[in-house]
Amino acid sequence: MTIRRLFTGLVLCAFTAMAHAAFDIQQLMAELARNPGGNATFVEKRYLAVLDKPVVASGEMSYRKPDFLEKRTLKPRPETVVLNDDTLSLERDRRKMTIRLSQRPEVAAFVDSIRSTLSGDRAALERNYQLTLAGTVDAWTLTLVPSEPKILELLKRITVAGVREQVLKIDYLQADGDRTEMTITPVKNP
Repeated sequence: MTIRRLFTGLVLCAFTAMAHAAFDIQQLMAELARNPGGNATFVEKRYLAVLDKPVVASGEMSYRKPDFLEKRTLKPRPETVVLNDDTLSLERDRRKMTIRLSQRPEVAAFVDSIRSTLSGDRAALERNYQLTLAGTVDAWTLTLVPSEPKILELLKRITVAGVREQVLKIDYLQADGDRTEMTITPVKNP
C-alpha cells in the first residue's frame, strides 16, 4: 500500500467520522420536516405488569402535515384514534369519546410529542421534553424525557427511532413501569 493511498483512506475515514458526529437535533428536525406525511402499518406491543405476555395490536396509520394523525387498530379489535388540530377522538365498540387538547394540557403534551416529532417541530418538543439524540441520519434515536412534573407522573420517557425523515419505532416507558413498543412500516403510495 502506498503512502498516498493510506493517507487518502485516513482522510476519507476522518471526513466520514466528522459527518456522522456532526448529526444533531437541528438536522434531524430538518429531515423530519421534509416528510410530507403518508400511510403506514403498525404493530404495537404493550407490556403490562399484570400480564405474562404482551398485548399485541396491529393496524394502519395515516399522517398529514401539520396536525392530522389517524391510528386504526384492526386487530385484536377495531379501534380508531384521530388527532385533528385540537381534537383527539377515540372510537371503540360503537362508543366515541372526544377530548379538546386545549382543555387537557397533560394529554396535549403527550400527543404533541408524536405530532411534533413527525413534523420536525423542535420548539414544541422542547416545551415539555428534554431531547437527546444518538446515531446518524441513517439510524437515529431521539429520546424525550418529560421536563414537566405532571407529565413525569405518567411517563418516564419516549424513544423514537428512524431513518432520515421516517419514524420507524416509538417506545413509551410509563412511570408505573408498563411500556409500549410500536413498530411502523411506511406504505409506498402508488
